[in-house]
Amino acid sequence: MDLAMKTGAPLIGLNDSGGARIQEGVVSLGGYADIFYRNVMASGVIPQISAIMGPCAGGAVYSPAMTDFTLMVEQTSYMFVTGPNVVKTVTNESVTAEQLGGASTHASKSGVTHFTAANDVDCIQQVRRLLTYLPQNCEDKPIMLPYTMGTEYREVLENIIPESPNQPYDMHDIIAGIVDETSFFEVHKDYAENIIVGFARLAGRSIGIVANQPMHLAGVLDVNSSKKGARFTRCCDCFNIPLLVLVDVPGFLPGTDQEWNGIITNGAKLLYALSEATVPKVTVITRKAYGGAYDVMNSKHIGADMNFAFPGAEIAVMGAKGASEIIFKKEIQEASDPVAKLAEQEALYAEKFANPYLAAQRGYIDEVILPKETRRKLIKSFAMLEHKVVSLPKKKHGNIPL
Repeated sequence: MDLAMKTGAPLIGLNDSGGARIQEGVVSLGGYADIFYRNVMASGVIPQISAIMGPCAGGAVYSPAMTDFTLMVEQTSYMFVTGPNVVKTVTNESVTAEQLGGASTHASKSGVTHFTAANDVDCIQQVRRLLTYLPQNCEDKPIMLPYTMGTEYREVLENIIPESPNQPYDMHDIIAGIVDETSFFEVHKDYAENIIVGFARLAGRSIGIVANQPMHLAGVLDVNSSKKGARFTRCCDCFNIPLLVLVDVPGFLPGTDQEWNGIITNGAKLLYALSEATVPKVTVITRKAYGGAYDVMNSKHIGADMNFAFPGAEIAVMGAKGASEIIFKKEIQEASDPVAKLAEQEALYAEKFANPYLAAQRGYIDEVILPKETRRKLIKSFAMLEHKVVSLPKKKHGNIPL
């Protein structure tokens, strides 16, 4: 670990450990702490990747938890602080090692692992692929693959977004139409599926993508998706990987469950991460950008460099129906036909706000583009921003709302 820091080389851990050796007492605990400390010192300096390829229990789980990416092998690896026997004794819960801390559990429920692998060979191959998107250290930039520019128009993007604003579509189709063929490598695929994060290449350039997913919970931001997006954003910023943010977000998820689990501070994590990031940041609003979620998803106001929108994009405080019910409540109640009056006011509100041109007039959107132009515009934008320089206020570090 010390040598990796000196030479600026990525650090890969292959983990298979039962935890601290009881017979050694504090000596084994001290050994773990020596590793933990180096994980922290290396964080943001060199990429750290942990492959869990067997049991990983007790203190052994905290080192992987502090690294940038964790991979787990299905059926043969597990991670937990206390094993099934201790859980049974303390809480009287009967649970298997796989249920408690297996690959599928941590991939879908806890978000502890970023990738799952079918076997050890697949795990190593995924580590190799992941490294192709990352630089050697924070002083380097990711390797740019050779690429010859063509027209770069993608007609397939014209027919993905439905005419109905309430009909879902798969944001993966938009991503596939933008990035280099088969280059998208999704991170945290099974966790908080209402947001998509992952690496891709755009004209040979390594980029990080954060995108709302209308196929799950209509693409709203909630506690888990905010944490997932924030974590990935900060990782890209650490290692000089430009960010592309694709926006189709109707807002934050309402409800007691979200409020009691801290949607305020967790949503603020994504806001903080995107505001803090100094890498090139480009946004494309594909459909909805409502309320505070518009601000959070890499708006111009929090430091985005280039912001584009499709012609059908809606940028407003809220949807036309909900807004009309509030703004024109009195007129609707007094009307002879309240239903018809609501429909009329809804149409007027939609005409005024259900388009990106008001935002473009104020410079919050740089350009309203046709979907087929997206890839070409993004390639040119990231090329322009390649040597972006940002001067930050002098401070020890910020205080992200953890």
